[in-house]
Amino acid sequence: MFARKLRKPRVILVFALVGLWLWISSVCAAADDVILRVKDIARLEGVRSNQLTGLGLVVGLNGTGDSGRSQASIQMVTNILARYGIPVNAEDLRVRNVAVVMVSANLPPFRRNGDLIDVNVASIGDAKSLQGGYLLQTPLTGADQKVYAVAQQALIMGGYSASGRGGSSQTKNHPTQAFIPGGAIVEREVPMELTSKGSINWVLNKPDFTTATRLARTINEHFQAGLAQAKDMSLIQVTIPEEYRSREVEFIAALESLPVTPDGVAKVIVNERNGTIVVGDKVRISPVAVSHGNLTISIEAETAVSQPAPFSWGQTVVSREERVNVEETEGPMVALPAGSTIGEIVQALNAVGTTPQDIIAILVAIDQAGALHGVLEVH
Repeated sequence: MFARKLRKPRVILVFALVGLWLWISSVCAAADDVILRVKDIARLEGVRSNQLTGLGLVVGLNGTGDSGRSQASIQMVTNILARYGIPVNAEDLRVRNVAVVMVSANLPPFRRNGDLIDVNVASIGDAKSLQGGYLLQTPLTGADQKVYAVAQQALIMGGYSASGRGGSSQTKNHPTQAFIPGGAIVEREVPMELTSKGSINWVLNKPDFTTATRLARTINEHFQAGLAQAKDMSLIQVTIPEEYRSREVEFIAALESLPVTPDGVAKVIVNERNGTIVVGDKVRISPVAVSHGNLTISIEAETAVSQPAPFSWGQTVVSREERVNVEETEGPMVALPAGSTIGEIVQALNAVGTTPQDIIAILVAIDQAGALHGVLEVH
């Protein structure tokens, strides 16, 4: 005899009131608001990073490089040897110790000639591992095909790949990718324009009309009225005062340290695959009652043996009979009042013994019932 138990969560949602009302205390809301600096929620327009890429060659590999089928590796090795006056036949080359790689980097703003930047290296051939490799001098170009940096350095691996003669192998992370801190030298500067026609523009990291209006109001209250204007939900244009016309950097430093309270959309994000639930503090619900219970199904199997009559031609038959038992346990009914916050929601759902998957189902059902005031995103 054996038993198998299957648990299936059941969610019952019932509207408690017809007249819905929402009460939010302004004092509590002000206490819960997060105050950030301007530099934490916005950036200066025109001050940005630039992506660089280049095609390079990694040498010094211990037989884990590209195979003879990689024409790119053979051609690059042939070109390098010819550059040093050593002409070779491409058909005679064996390139297992070299690998063709793509080198990429981000050039931060205001980097000067001679500064060092980090680079990433990734194999584009059939190399097994870049462990122990050395990147030869590789020009890094921008979208305009101009060289802005040159990379050359030993690779730093975040993983490894090892194999034995019997065919067994072990791999950790990605052995065909590497990282070189400070592996490229900046050779060309990218011009940046901080101001345009006597004004500077701030761009919000997360566009929002309310946040843009608050930022413009904060700047006007701190300096002078009419100095800042919110052009749209992400752009705030600030006119440089006369006393700061020759001290633009000082004016920007004063602006980026101003305190601002950002606003956002009330949102609930759930991931059913891993049970992750993220609920914003602005999410509210209308009056609703939640009841949670478990349905337990027990399947008991019994073995029955049927013997034939004496001196008959029958055979012994073994059969199995199953008996299904259903046991249902009801959870308590929990009423969530109007304007419940995220803390109250979680506390109430925990009171009825819900799991993360159950909470996701309950939040989805509350949203379908129209009691969840916020945007629900299910991934």
